[in-house]
Amino acid sequence: MTVSPGSENAGTPAGALFPGQGVQREGRGRAWRDTPSWSLVETVSEASGHDVAALLLDTPTERLARTDFAQITVFTAALLSWFEFRRLRPDAAIGAFAGHSLGEYTALVAAGALTVADGARLVGERGRAMDRISRRSPGAMAAVTGADSGRVEEFVRELRENGADIWVANLNSPRQTVVAGSPTAIRDAAGPARAAGWRYQTLPVLAACHTAHMAPAARALEKALAKVRFAAEHRPVVANVDGASHTDGREWPTLCLRQLTHPVRWVDSLTTLESLGCRRLIDFGPGRTLAGLAHRTLPHLPAVSAPAPRSVAA
Repeated sequence: MTVSPGSENAGTPAGALFPGQGVQREGRGRAWRDTPSWSLVETVSEASGHDVAALLLDTPTERLARTDFAQITVFTAALLSWFEFRRLRPDAAIGAFAGHSLGEYTALVAAGALTVADGARLVGERGRAMDRISRRSPGAMAAVTGADSGRVEEFVRELRENGADIWVANLNSPRQTVVAGSPTAIRDAAGPARAAGWRYQTLPVLAACHTAHMAPAARALEKALAKVRFAAEHRPVVANVDGASHTDGREWPTLCLRQLTHPVRWVDSLTTLESLGCRRLIDFGPGRTLAGLAHRTLPHLPAVSAPAPRSVAA
Protein backbone atom coordinates (compact mmCIF):
# COMPACT_ATOMS: atom_id res chain seq x y z
CA MET A 1 0.00 0.00 0.00
CA THR A 2 1.29 3.46 -0.87
CA VAL A 3 0.25 6.89 0.31
CA SER A 4 -1.45 9.44 -1.91
CA PRO A 5 -1.63 13.13 -0.97
CA GLY A 6 -5.26 13.01 0.01
CA SER A 7 -5.12 9.73 1.93
CA GLU A 8 -3.34 11.05 5.04
CA ASN A 9 -4.52 13.10 7.94
CA ALA A 10 -1.66 15.58 8.16
CA GLY A 11 -2.34 16.12 11.86
CA THR A 12 -2.09 12.46 12.85
CA PRO A 13 1.49 11.86 14.07
CA ALA A 14 3.38 9.27 12.05
CA GLY A 15 6.53 7.32 12.76
CA ALA A 16 9.05 7.53 9.92
CA LEU A 17 10.78 4.21 9.15
CA PHE A 18 13.99 3.80 7.13
CA PRO A 19 15.24 0.41 5.86
CA GLY A 20 18.62 -1.24 6.11
CA GLN A 21 20.89 -3.24 3.87
CA GLY A 22 19.22 -6.05 1.93
CA VAL A 23 16.52 -4.09 0.09
CA GLN A 24 18.91 -2.80 -2.60
CA ARG A 25 17.99 -3.60 -6.20
CA GLU A 26 19.11 -2.31 -9.58
CA GLY A 27 17.46 0.99 -10.54
CA ARG A 28 16.10 1.91 -7.12
CA GLY A 29 16.82 5.60 -7.75
CA ARG A 30 15.23 5.99 -11.18
CA ALA A 31 11.89 7.25 -9.85
CA TRP A 32 13.62 10.26 -8.24
CA ARG A 33 16.06 11.15 -11.01
CA ASP A 34 13.88 13.98 -12.38
CA THR A 35 12.81 15.40 -9.01
CA PRO A 36 14.32 18.38 -7.16
CA SER A 37 15.46 16.00 -4.42
CA TRP A 38 17.92 14.34 -6.81
CA SER A 39 20.37 17.16 -6.08
CA LEU A 40 21.29 15.51 -2.77
CA VAL A 41 22.92 12.64 -4.74
CA GLU A 42 25.89 14.87 -5.51
CA THR A 43 26.27 15.77 -1.83
CA VAL A 44 26.18 12.11 -0.82
CA SER A 45 28.68 11.17 -3.54
CA GLU A 46 31.18 13.83 -2.52
CA ALA A 47 30.92 13.02 1.18
CA SER A 48 30.93 9.23 0.88
CA GLY A 49 33.46 8.75 -1.92
CA HIS A 50 31.04 6.67 -4.01
CA ASP A 51 29.52 7.33 -7.43
CA VAL A 52 26.05 7.19 -5.97
CA ALA A 53 24.19 8.09 -9.17
CA ALA A 54 25.65 5.03 -10.89
CA LEU A 55 24.77 2.83 -7.93
CA LEU A 56 21.19 4.09 -7.88
CA LEU A 57 20.54 3.94 -11.61
CA ASP A 58 22.23 1.05 -13.36
CA THR A 59 24.46 -1.05 -11.10
CA PRO A 60 23.36 -4.73 -11.26
CA THR A 61 21.70 -6.13 -8.16
CA GLU A 62 24.43 -8.77 -7.79
CA ARG A 63 27.09 -6.06 -7.53
CA LEU A 64 24.99 -4.11 -5.04
CA ALA A 65 25.33 -7.04 -2.63
CA ARG A 66 28.80 -5.70 -1.80
CA THR A 67 28.45 -4.25 1.67
CA ASP A 68 29.75 -0.73 1.02
CA PHE A 69 27.74 -0.38 -2.21
CA ALA A 70 24.56 -1.73 -0.60
CA GLN A 71 24.71 0.60 2.36
CA ILE A 72 25.23 3.88 0.54
CA THR A 73 22.64 2.89 -2.07
CA VAL A 74 19.91 2.17 0.47
CA PHE A 75 20.83 5.24 2.55
CA THR A 76 20.49 7.53 -0.46
CA ALA A 77 17.35 5.96 -1.91
CA ALA A 78 15.58 6.28 1.43
CA LEU A 79 16.74 9.90 1.79
CA LEU A 80 15.38 10.68 -1.67
CA SER A 81 12.04 9.24 -0.64
CA TRP A 82 12.06 11.28 2.58
CA PHE A 83 13.13 14.60 1.04
CA GLU A 84 10.63 14.37 -1.81
CA PHE A 85 7.86 13.47 0.62
CA ARG A 86 8.69 16.47 2.81
CA ARG A 87 8.93 18.77 -0.20
CA LEU A 88 5.43 17.81 -1.33
CA ARG A 89 3.89 17.24 2.11
CA PRO A 90 5.44 19.82 4.47
CA ASP A 91 2.28 19.68 6.60
CA ALA A 92 2.54 15.96 7.38
CA ALA A 93 3.05 15.40 11.11
CA ILE A 94 6.04 13.18 11.88
CA GLY A 95 6.27 12.31 15.57
CA ALA A 96 9.45 10.23 15.71
CA PHE A 97 11.98 8.34 13.60
CA ALA A 98 13.51 4.88 13.50
CA GLY A 99 15.83 3.15 11.06
CA HIS A 100 16.61 -0.52 10.78
CA SER A 101 20.38 -1.14 11.06
CA LEU A 102 21.95 1.09 8.38
CA GLY A 103 18.60 2.91 8.26
CA GLU A 104 19.36 4.40 11.66
CA TYR A 105 21.76 6.79 9.91
CA THR A 106 19.01 7.85 7.50
CA ALA A 107 16.72 8.40 10.47
CA LEU A 108 19.36 10.58 12.15
CA VAL A 109 19.58 12.78 9.05
CA ALA A 110 15.80 13.02 8.73
CA ALA A 111 15.47 13.92 12.43
CA GLY A 112 18.04 16.70 12.19
CA ALA A 113 20.73 14.97 14.24
CA LEU A 114 23.14 14.83 11.28
CA THR A 115 23.57 16.79 8.07
CA VAL A 116 23.24 14.88 4.79
CA ALA A 117 27.00 15.18 4.26
CA ASP A 118 27.91 13.92 7.73
CA GLY A 119 25.43 11.06 7.47
CA ALA A 120 26.93 10.10 4.11
CA ARG A 121 30.48 10.25 5.53
CA LEU A 122 29.54 7.87 8.32
CA VAL A 123 27.70 5.48 6.03
CA GLY A 124 30.61 5.51 3.60
CA GLU A 125 33.19 4.71 6.29
CA ARG A 126 30.96 2.19 8.03
CA GLY A 127 30.26 0.38 4.78
CA ARG A 128 33.92 0.24 3.78
CA ALA A 129 34.98 -1.03 7.20
CA MET A 130 32.34 -3.74 7.14
CA ASP A 131 33.21 -4.64 3.56
CA ARG A 132 36.87 -5.11 4.48
CA ILE A 133 35.84 -7.53 7.20
CA SER A 134 33.49 -9.44 4.92
CA ARG A 135 36.28 -9.84 2.34
CA ARG A 136 38.73 -11.16 4.92
CA SER A 137 36.16 -13.33 6.64
CA PRO A 138 32.90 -13.58 4.67
CA GLY A 139 29.68 -13.74 6.61
CA ALA A 140 26.06 -14.54 5.88
CA MET A 141 22.58 -13.86 7.24
CA ALA A 142 19.22 -15.62 7.09
CA ALA A 143 15.67 -14.75 8.10
CA VAL A 144 13.86 -17.29 10.29
CA THR A 145 10.09 -16.94 10.07
CA GLY A 146 7.40 -18.83 11.95
CA ALA A 147 8.88 -18.98 15.45
CA ASP A 148 8.92 -16.49 18.30
CA SER A 149 12.24 -14.80 19.02
CA GLY A 150 12.77 -16.65 22.28
CA ARG A 151 12.64 -20.00 20.52
CA VAL A 152 15.06 -18.84 17.83
CA GLU A 153 17.44 -17.46 20.46
CA GLU A 154 17.38 -20.86 22.18
CA PHE A 155 17.96 -22.59 18.82
CA VAL A 156 20.96 -20.35 18.10
CA ARG A 157 22.37 -20.81 21.58
CA GLU A 158 22.22 -24.60 21.20
CA LEU A 159 23.99 -24.43 17.83
CA ARG A 160 26.68 -22.16 19.21
CA GLU A 161 27.26 -24.47 22.19
CA ASN A 162 27.97 -27.18 19.61
CA GLY A 163 30.60 -25.03 17.91
CA ALA A 164 28.56 -23.19 15.27
CA ASP A 165 29.50 -19.58 14.49
CA ILE A 166 25.93 -18.22 14.53
CA TRP A 167 24.24 -15.34 16.37
CA VAL A 168 20.90 -13.55 16.61
CA ALA A 169 21.24 -10.33 14.61
CA ASN A 170 17.77 -8.80 14.18
CA LEU A 171 14.59 -9.16 16.22
CA ASN A 172 12.33 -8.03 13.39
CA SER A 173 8.80 -9.06 14.35
CA PRO A 174 7.11 -11.43 16.78
CA ARG A 175 7.54 -14.20 14.20
CA GLN A 176 10.70 -13.22 12.32
CA THR A 177 14.26 -13.23 13.63
CA VAL A 178 17.41 -12.81 11.53
CA VAL A 179 20.49 -14.87 12.32
CA ALA A 180 24.05 -14.18 11.18
CA GLY A 181 27.45 -15.82 11.25
CA SER A 182 29.85 -17.70 9.02
CA PRO A 183 28.51 -18.91 5.64
CA THR A 184 28.99 -22.51 6.78
CA ALA A 185 27.03 -22.00 10.00
CA ILE A 186 24.19 -20.19 8.21
CA ARG A 187 24.02 -22.92 5.56
CA ASP A 188 24.09 -25.74 8.10
CA ALA A 189 21.34 -24.16 10.24
CA ALA A 190 18.86 -24.32 7.35
CA GLY A 191 18.09 -28.02 7.75
CA PRO A 192 17.33 -28.00 11.49
CA ALA A 193 15.33 -24.76 11.15
CA ARG A 194 13.15 -26.16 8.37
CA ALA A 195 12.78 -29.45 10.24
CA ALA A 196 11.31 -27.41 13.11
CA GLY A 197 8.68 -26.12 10.69
CA TRP A 198 10.15 -22.67 10.18
CA ARG A 199 10.82 -20.79 6.96
CA TYR A 200 14.52 -20.14 6.48
CA GLN A 201 15.67 -17.68 3.80
CA THR A 202 19.23 -16.49 3.21
CA LEU A 203 19.62 -12.75 2.60
CA PRO A 204 21.57 -10.89 -0.13
CA VAL A 205 24.37 -9.73 2.17
CA LEU A 206 28.00 -10.78 2.46
CA ALA A 207 28.63 -9.82 6.10
CA ALA A 208 27.51 -11.12 9.51
CA CYS A 209 26.07 -7.79 10.62
CA HIS A 210 25.26 -7.04 14.28
CA THR A 211 27.48 -9.82 15.62
CA ALA A 212 30.96 -10.14 17.08
CA HIS A 213 32.21 -10.45 13.48
CA MET A 214 31.88 -6.68 13.16
CA ALA A 215 34.04 -5.77 16.16
CA PRO A 216 37.11 -4.95 13.98
CA ALA A 217 35.05 -2.28 12.17
CA ALA A 218 34.60 -0.33 15.39
CA ARG A 219 37.96 1.43 15.18
CA ALA A 220 37.31 2.88 11.72
CA LEU A 221 33.78 3.90 12.64
CA GLU A 222 34.97 5.49 15.89
CA LYS A 223 37.44 7.65 13.92
CA ALA A 224 34.68 8.67 11.51
CA LEU A 225 32.30 9.51 14.35
CA ALA A 226 34.92 11.81 15.88
CA LYS A 227 34.96 13.87 12.68
CA VAL A 228 31.24 14.59 12.44
CA ARG A 229 28.99 16.74 14.56
CA PHE A 230 25.68 15.56 15.99
CA ALA A 231 23.11 18.21 16.84
CA ALA A 232 22.88 18.84 20.57
CA GLU A 233 19.12 18.35 20.37
CA HIS A 234 17.06 16.73 17.64
CA ARG A 235 13.70 15.09 16.95
CA PRO A 236 13.17 11.72 18.67
CA VAL A 237 15.05 8.81 17.12
CA VAL A 238 14.56 5.29 18.47
CA ALA A 239 17.87 3.42 18.72
CA ASN A 240 18.33 -0.15 17.52
CA VAL A 241 20.39 -1.35 20.47
CA ASP A 242 18.00 -0.42 23.28
CA GLY A 243 14.67 0.29 21.58
CA ALA A 244 14.53 3.63 23.43
CA SER A 245 13.95 7.18 22.20
CA HIS A 246 16.91 9.57 22.11
CA THR A 247 17.00 13.31 21.46
CA ASP A 248 20.53 14.15 22.67
CA GLY A 249 23.13 14.02 19.91
CA ARG A 250 25.91 13.36 22.42
CA GLU A 251 24.55 9.83 22.95
CA TRP A 252 24.84 8.70 19.35
CA PRO A 253 28.57 7.98 18.96
CA THR A 254 28.26 5.30 21.65
CA LEU A 255 24.96 4.01 20.29
CA CYS A 256 26.36 3.78 16.75
CA LEU A 257 29.40 1.83 17.92
CA ARG A 258 27.29 -0.58 19.95
CA GLN A 259 24.99 -1.13 16.98
CA LEU A 260 27.82 -2.75 15.00
CA THR A 261 27.97 -5.80 17.28
CA HIS A 262 24.56 -5.93 18.98
CA PRO A 263 21.18 -7.13 17.69
CA VAL A 264 18.66 -4.77 16.14
CA ARG A 265 15.69 -4.68 18.52
CA TRP A 266 13.13 -3.71 15.91
CA VAL A 267 10.05 -5.01 17.74
CA ASP A 268 10.98 -2.85 20.73
CA SER A 269 11.64 0.09 18.41
CA LEU A 270 8.16 -0.11 16.84
CA THR A 271 6.53 -0.43 20.24
CA THR A 272 8.40 2.68 21.39
CA LEU A 273 7.19 4.64 18.36
CA GLU A 274 3.63 3.84 19.36
CA SER A 275 4.33 4.89 22.96
CA LEU A 276 5.63 8.22 21.62
CA GLY A 277 2.20 8.90 20.12
CA CYS A 278 2.75 7.72 16.54
CA ARG A 279 -0.61 6.53 15.26
CA ARG A 280 0.56 5.43 11.83
CA LEU A 281 3.87 4.35 10.33
CA ILE A 282 5.41 5.30 6.99
CA ASP A 283 8.11 3.18 5.35
CA PHE A 284 10.42 5.41 3.34
CA GLY A 285 11.74 2.57 1.22
CA PRO A 286 13.19 1.43 -1.06
CA GLY A 287 10.79 -1.47 -1.02
CA ARG A 288 8.19 -2.00 1.69
CA THR A 289 9.96 -4.41 4.02
CA LEU A 290 9.46 -2.27 7.12
CA ALA A 291 5.78 -1.67 6.42
CA GLY A 292 5.36 -5.44 6.31
CA LEU A 293 7.20 -5.95 9.60
CA ALA A 294 5.10 -3.21 11.19
CA HIS A 295 1.87 -4.88 10.06
CA ARG A 296 2.99 -8.11 11.73
CA THR A 297 4.19 -6.40 14.92
CA LEU A 298 1.52 -3.73 15.46
CA PRO A 299 -1.42 -4.84 13.31
CA HIS A 300 -3.70 -2.20 14.85
CA LEU A 301 -1.57 0.66 13.47
CA PRO A 302 -1.76 1.65 9.78
CA ALA A 303 1.62 1.05 8.13
CA VAL A 304 2.11 2.25 4.56
CA SER A 305 4.88 2.79 2.05
CA ALA A 306 5.84 6.33 1.10
CA PRO A 307 4.87 7.10 -2.48
CA ALA A 308 7.18 7.18 -5.43
CA PRO A 309 7.13 10.62 -7.14
CA ARG A 310 4.62 9.66 -9.81
CA SER A 311 2.06 8.48 -7.25
CA VAL A 312 2.54 11.64 -5.20
CA ALA A 313 1.81 13.79 -8.23
CA ALA A 314 -1.16 11.70 -9.37
